[in-house]
Amino acid sequence: MKKESRFRAFACRVSDAVGSHRAFLLALAVVAVWAATGPIFHFSDTWQLAINTGTTIVTFLMVFLIQATQNRDGKALQLKLDELIRAQKFARNIFADLEDATEDELRQFAAEFKALRASSNGAEAARSPADPE
Repeated sequence: MKKESRFRAFACRVSDAVGSHRAFLLALAVVAVWAATGPIFHFSDTWQLAINTGTTIVTFLMVFLIQATQNRDGKALQLKLDELIRAQKFARNIFADLEDATEDELRQFAAEFKALRASSNGAEAARSPADPE
């Protein structure tokens, strides 16, 4: 198994695990234990440093794992949408690669769809409820 495949599998497993209610309850328990030990350690700088260091390390590592899974999910979603667009007879295939478009191209498409929505809303408002489609 390639390193990248192992990392993806690991990232997905960790992402699923830390997104669970059990992980939240575990984190809550850690914070509760830390808070309860405050009086024992006289709320010292070392006591505060322990939680600060732990949360910083976990947050730092989780950013990369979550980003890896989000990137993978985003790519998979784009591929699914690309397939749906290409399967439609009258769809414009240019939309299948829209994630690679420039900002100007995206603005042009957004303006085009805004105009289409406006003309569509005007046509619907002009129709009476008794008019069949």
